[in-house]
Amino acid sequence: MQKIGIVDWRRSEDFAPVMLVIGGKPRLVRSLHEVADALIAAWPTDDGKEYIAAIKTCLDAIQGNIPATVARAALIHAAEEAGIRVIAVVH
Repeated sequence: MQKIGIVDWRRSEDFAPVMLVIGGKPRLVRSLHEVADALIAAWPTDDGKEYIAAIKTCLDAIQGNIPATVARAALIHAAEEAGIRVIAVVH
C-alpha cells in the first residue's frame, strides 16, 4: 500500500465537515482527530461491522495510508449502522 504522506490528523482542510447527533446532542466532526474522538469517546456502542471498519479506516488515514475522505465515508456508514443521525455541513 502506498502512503499518501505525513498526515496532520488535527487539520481539517481536506475534510468536509459532518454533523452527528449522538444521544440527542449535535457533534461537529471536521478532522480525523474528531472522527477518532467521536468513535472512541462518544459512540453509543463498541461493536458492529461498520463501527470496526470505521476505527480501522480512521487509523489508516491517520497513518497516511488512505485519504481522509475514506475515513469520513466510513464514519457515515458506522453512524447509519448505529442509528446516529448524520447532517451534511455546508462550509
